[in-house]
Amino acid sequence: MASTTKLQLQEAVKDAMRARDKQKLGALRLIMSEIKRKEVDDRCEVDDAAVLTILTKMVKQRRDSFVQYQAAGRADLAGQEQFELDLIADYLPKALSESEIEALIDQAIAETEATSVKQMGKVMAHLKAELQGRADMGQVGAQVKQKLA
Repeated sequence: MASTTKLQLQEAVKDAMRARDKQKLGALRLIMSEIKRKEVDDRCEVDDAAVLTILTKMVKQRRDSFVQYQAAGRADLAGQEQFELDLIADYLPKALSESEIEALIDQAIAETEATSVKQMGKVMAHLKAELQGRADMGQVGAQVKQKLA
């Protein structure tokens, strides 16, 4: 079954073409090319979970590039990365608040009955499906490690 997010992105590409918005069109085409690459590599049509994974990876890449461009004093390139970040964020689920993340971490620790850092993998696996695209998994990992330590 086709991904609804992928269909939304395809429509957004058409709208950007009609509006002659070159910057938005270029960013949307980057997203669509990543989705297409995934479909070709796996020889299947992507679902919403796969699109979410792709978008999350792209957000991480853009954040890293943004920081590097800022440090190098390249405001023009940093601006482009920020534009792409904002555009990609429109297609991700709403981000969770710190208190919601904290509650989900506590719930996952209770459900997996984790008592030490050695069991952190079980907790993270439990959280990944629920938090992917809605929270920075690196920060979540640090919070889980702190709670289990």
